[in-house]
Amino acid sequence: MESSRKAGRSSRAKQKHDLASLLRKSWYHLRLSVRHPSRVPTWDAILLTAASPEQAQLYTWQLQRAKRMGRIAPSTVTLAVPDPDGHRIGSGAATLNAIHALALHYRNHFVPDLHSQVASTNGSGSGAGDGDGDDVAMAELMAKKHILLLHAGGDSKRVPWANPMGKVFLPLPYLAGDDPDGPVPLLFDHILAIASCARQAFGSEGGMLTMTGDVLPCFDASTMTLPQDTSCIITVPITLDVASNHGVIVAAKTKNNTQNYAVSLVDNLLQKPSVEELVKSKAVLADGRTLLDTGIIAVRGKAWSELVTLSCSSQQMISELIKIKKEMSLYEDLVAAWVPAKHEWLRKRPLGEELVNKLGKQKMFSYCDYDLLFLHFGTSNEVLEHLSGVGSELVGRRHLCSIPATTAADITASAVILSSKIAPGVSIGEDSLIYDSSISGGIQIGSLCIVVGVNIALDDHLSTEDSIKFMLPDRHCLWEVPLVGSGERVLVFCGLHDNPKSSLSRDGTFCGKPWKKVLHDLGIQESDLWESSSTDEKCLWNSKIFPILPYSQMLNVALWLMGLAKPKTEHMLSSLWRSSSRISLEELHRSIDFSTMCIGSSNHQADLAAGIAKACISYGMLGRNLSQLCEEILQNEGSGVEICMDFLGMCPKVQEQNSNILPKSRAYQVQVDLLRACNDEVTACKLEPKVWAAVADETASAVRYGFKEHLSESPGSLSCLEYQNNHHDGHTHEPFHRRMVKVELPVRVDFVGGWSDTPPWSIERAGCVLNMAISLEGSAPIGTVIETTETTGVLITDDVNNKLHIEDYKSISAPFDGDDPFRLVKSALLVTGIIHDNILVDMGMKIKTWANVPRGSGLGTSSILAAAVVKALLQIIDGDDSTENVARLVLVLEQLMGTGGGWQDQIGGLYPGIKCTSSFPGIPLRLQVIPLLASPQLVSKLQQRLLVVFTGQVRLAHKVLQKVVIRYLRRDNLLVSSIKRLVELAKIGREALMNCDIDELGEIMLEAWRLHQELDPYCSNECVDRLFSFASPYCSGYKLVGAGGGGFALLLAKDADQAMELRQRLQDNKDLNAKIYNWQIFL
Repeated sequence: MESSRKAGRSSRAKQKHDLASLLRKSWYHLRLSVRHPSRVPTWDAILLTAASPEQAQLYTWQLQRAKRMGRIAPSTVTLAVPDPDGHRIGSGAATLNAIHALALHYRNHFVPDLHSQVASTNGSGSGAGDGDGDDVAMAELMAKKHILLLHAGGDSKRVPWANPMGKVFLPLPYLAGDDPDGPVPLLFDHILAIASCARQAFGSEGGMLTMTGDVLPCFDASTMTLPQDTSCIITVPITLDVASNHGVIVAAKTKNNTQNYAVSLVDNLLQKPSVEELVKSKAVLADGRTLLDTGIIAVRGKAWSELVTLSCSSQQMISELIKIKKEMSLYEDLVAAWVPAKHEWLRKRPLGEELVNKLGKQKMFSYCDYDLLFLHFGTSNEVLEHLSGVGSELVGRRHLCSIPATTAADITASAVILSSKIAPGVSIGEDSLIYDSSISGGIQIGSLCIVVGVNIALDDHLSTEDSIKFMLPDRHCLWEVPLVGSGERVLVFCGLHDNPKSSLSRDGTFCGKPWKKVLHDLGIQESDLWESSSTDEKCLWNSKIFPILPYSQMLNVALWLMGLAKPKTEHMLSSLWRSSSRISLEELHRSIDFSTMCIGSSNHQADLAAGIAKACISYGMLGRNLSQLCEEILQNEGSGVEICMDFLGMCPKVQEQNSNILPKSRAYQVQVDLLRACNDEVTACKLEPKVWAAVADETASAVRYGFKEHLSESPGSLSCLEYQNNHHDGHTHEPFHRRMVKVELPVRVDFVGGWSDTPPWSIERAGCVLNMAISLEGSAPIGTVIETTETTGVLITDDVNNKLHIEDYKSISAPFDGDDPFRLVKSALLVTGIIHDNILVDMGMKIKTWANVPRGSGLGTSSILAAAVVKALLQIIDGDDSTENVARLVLVLEQLMGTGGGWQDQIGGLYPGIKCTSSFPGIPLRLQVIPLLASPQLVSKLQQRLLVVFTGQVRLAHKVLQKVVIRYLRRDNLLVSSIKRLVELAKIGREALMNCDIDELGEIMLEAWRLHQELDPYCSNECVDRLFSFASPYCSGYKLVGAGGGGFALLLAKDADQAMELRQRLQDNKDLNAKIYNWQIFL
């Protein structure tokens, strides 16, 4: 066990270092579960506890925002549940209350007569009005649900500036740079990402995951192991000094340990224990640490069913708590019911006897994750530490903001500026956080400051002799709060390290100075701040220190309270403060106008998005994701649509001015998105064909310069008979010589890099693909035979005996009908110039094609068949049939057919063996094919370990392709970064194969498969997921080939023996409908 823990500790450093990879994987999982919940199960409901109905209203707005932004699936029920009538009932009672509220929601919105259903099922004759029957019915329904519960109803006293928004919704711009046009990531969003991975640990068994709103537990929750029918608390080893401020778990010794985690029965629970208590309770581990209670509790099976039953009948218990003015804690009281050693103590607590009786049959386990990184946001200082400490490299320091040039303001590089407008003449110090604010010139903000929700516009309010109009000293927090009912706003401030709970007599501070010094320096009395009749301890939380005044006066008084006022103004400001109405943090907490705050924040962010979008359009390159920016702009219900219409009117001029450098496909897509933002769906649909026509046109220009002019023309040309009639006099026909050409090609399987070969990406950015040519069942499965005939006309035959005879060559013109089975050959006749150059006037052709692989295989069949036909046609007419020329022509052909597609398929089939191919944008597009001289050892290992399997699922690439291309044309940053990573992985994969490192290739395949699902979640389906889940224990990597959606899969086994066992098990399993093909590298 100890060796396992040491190994866990050594891996922990790697995990903490690789926080970016962990969070990206969690976000990938979250997005996939939202986009495709039938494949990746998501939560049935997400609950937030709130301190008051007003705070619940704010949380509801935030939950709606999360759904709109794609953080929560549309099918997930979301509820913000306040403590009853604003009475504080504790986190344990709030848990019961939230579960009960969800049960009522289900009863009222989905199953109105639950009791009747249960009665009919059980044969009961009791009436529908029987309260006990309703509780049973609700409990049975709820026991099957998967619930995420976040406790977010605290006062946030240690992070007072987060009080208005709720600490769980404070900004946390980790990975913000991955999506620079998206909303600022919040702590809540990252918690959702981690929790989405935890959902799969529950499987189909109902249950609940409870988390706290001020902790981001960074760990791979997808690997979490939860015992059945119990509760399980997630723990991590920590040092004893940290444990003294948190809950601690005493776990029994167990043999269920691995390198990364241990599952143990919980023997005892300790709250903020001293070292002596830890030693006495045997809570100290062999390495001198102890187990931290992370606040994450999973309840499933029987334990969940019993908790639901208790919750559905909990309202009388909660009323009793309110009556006796007591609270029930989740982490002390409710959880203690599952720990027998705590039962005696619990029975003496309010309602403890009932908790033991109702829940005490089940036990609690500890799941200790050695690699978990515990990020606590309990104080303002901790928030800044997490932005400059272990996660600093992940932080987007400028996000959706408007800032002046470096010569017009003094803003340090380490400052974090989010959703804010900064005017010229502003100074912002190191490591400060500015969020959701507008700051005018002449403002100085020191280092390690936090400014939130502030709108300082002083140009019209203050006139001073100095250029500096307001100064926030180092290590201070500043925020604004709108007051309900009055329309007024209060400016609030304190020191970064002030603890509002620390009393006047116990080292309490204000703006970093002891209270006694504050009172002395300002010349004020305790009675000015605290009522003498109050029995509460005097502290910042309840001090009436913040004046309600006109904005400019509040700023001046703030300077005085912070000790920064000029001596000549001190008396005047003191008098102004004394005569003003004043309010405390405690009173503010109950007086926030949440509606005004939400509307103001939405309009502020909409204005920022509009400014960014206008700059993007005005300056011509359209490099931002305007579709995403428009979503924010439209949150301004008053003027959002009008702003988008103005942008739409600017587009023609922008397109005209930048026609030489701005791709038409991009310009048209911007107009389509703006039309949809303006609710003009009809015009948007009419414009969409121009997008695809522009993509085809741009591809043709890049692939073969000057060729586009006659790509889609029918023979300028005439029919055969017309040509002969017009050229009969004096024309000598060449004697006919029969020619026949046969071309057979292998299929290709791609390891990584797909999508980077696809226009318009490949004609604008560099691409790289690692793939391999293979034969199936002993032969090259794709081919064509073309022979010339003395009679004119073209006869086309395919492998399913479809036939077409073409006499009138004018009928061969683009665009082609999507259902035309002969459009591939017709397009080949066009791109080779045979039709345009009237080559078939004196002769005809018979063209036979075949592809001995299942339809929709994903093996590049269509492109490789096109390559075979193009190559054969060029050989017939003595054209340039070089591999590179054929590859380029097929790229044009794919656009002409309307299927899109890139260059990797034809490269994969035309060039033998394994190759790493790079493309470089330009006119013409340049391809560099680098063959890998595979060693006998590499060939042998691949042949032994790689299974090529047909999934039984037919796929059509262009449906997936169109979605991906649209996202690229929109400049979807998540898509762009994903394809960039695929390009990088292709180069890494090349090195792995050259080093014969098959295991690393497997890891690359797995990451590539995750990225493909990021690009489009519908590239997989439930059948494919079942296949991969079945194969996963045997494999080091797997993925679908091509664009995905079905077709063939690659399964890379861990070794030759595992490959043989997997092959046998797949052959024996008829439910998967998978067929294994024998293959060889085509050399």
